[in-house]
Amino acid sequence: MTRKLRNSVTTNPWRIRKRVLPQHTDLAGVVWHGTHIAWLEEARVEALVAAGLSYSAMTELGIEMPVVSLRIDYRRSLRHGDLVDLESICGDQRGVRWPWCSRLLCGDDLIAEAQVELVMIGMDGNERRVLRRPPSPLHEVMNRLIGGPPSHD
Repeated sequence: MTRKLRNSVTTNPWRIRKRVLPQHTDLAGVVWHGTHIAWLEEARVEALVAAGLSYSAMTELGIEMPVVSLRIDYRRSLRHGDLVDLESICGDQRGVRWPWCSRLLCGDDLIAEAQVELVMIGMDGNERRVLRRPPSPLHEVMNRLIGGPPSHD
């Protein structure tokens, strides 16, 4: 199996590493499914920071990106103590949706694949509205997210 994400626009995905801690597991020491969702969010927020904008700075600009669709295909369970690598890519905007594809790997084992879609929401006075394109302060950041992290060759 390759480390490249299926249908990836880049061979250079955003990456974070997590260790399965006791609070991530049930009484049998197996990771609770909701942990994966929290890790997927952490991976997106960390990629945003690495691309040049923290999520808190984005919200100060009046912009949020809530999840509108989530699908996780679980392949194998994780146990207390496992090290997990999350590889994620941000795809090109499709309409108002921003797709993310992620894989969770433990060594060479595929643990899960996830597809998440977000929308960009902005405040217009007291109303929230879906944005068809990112405002200028976010345009370059979103392009960096789509392109993946800088390579360190």
